[in-house]
Amino acid sequence: MNCVEMPSPNFNDRRLPITMIVLHYTGMKTAQEAIDRLCDPAAEVSAHYLVDEDGAIIRLVDDDKRAWHAGKSHWRDIDDVNSASIGIEIVNPGHEHGYRRFPEPQVDAVVRLVAHLKDRYEITRGNIVGHSDVAPVRKRDPGELFPWHRLSRLRLALPRPTKNLMDPFWGEAAFCLALERFGYDVSDRMAAIMAFQRRFRPELIDGEIDAECRMILLALLLPRPQGDD
Repeated sequence: MNCVEMPSPNFNDRRLPITMIVLHYTGMKTAQEAIDRLCDPAAEVSAHYLVDEDGAIIRLVDDDKRAWHAGKSHWRDIDDVNSASIGIEIVNPGHEHGYRRFPEPQVDAVVRLVAHLKDRYEITRGNIVGHSDVAPVRKRDPGELFPWHRLSRLRLALPRPTKNLMDPFWGEAAFCLALERFGYDVSDRMAAIMAFQRRFRPELIDGEIDAECRMILLALLLPRPQGDD
């Protein structure tokens, strides 16, 4: 994988094997601002990779080290997401500075990088997630404009289910129990529901549990064929 090396001092040792990829947006006005922050010892934040809008990939922290990108987070049975994951920052100003669509060269580079890491570490599609998935109370990135469908078509992320959907008619408690089983922290139910919608139903993020949300979640929980990761 061709990368520009810009080492960040912000890392420590992993305590878990690599089983996840977490995608972020930088949420800063420029790529340079993001790089400066990710390499600033005083900031105490970092990521393994940054993907610029022109498709350039910058390596900040070696894969075998624990970068500080996820913060307080949870996915499935993992509370130390930083130890278990590779963090990828995607240059985009984010919701606070003029959130916009991700350019094609950038998306192409993200696809290449995710494919490389998925194969290298045998990461399952269900563990390729957004920052908002692992920290729904605090984060919205990479956001509703991120083209998850591009990744899912290449088997680099779980697709949004669209066929043979059935409504289980769950109430809120049952839906949130299913959402927790899928992987989300549901301690703040509204935040978890909106994070799920942002990922799997981005055209309507309202925190309401409707039939479409129930059907999508049920389909995601149903067993997939053996080897379909």
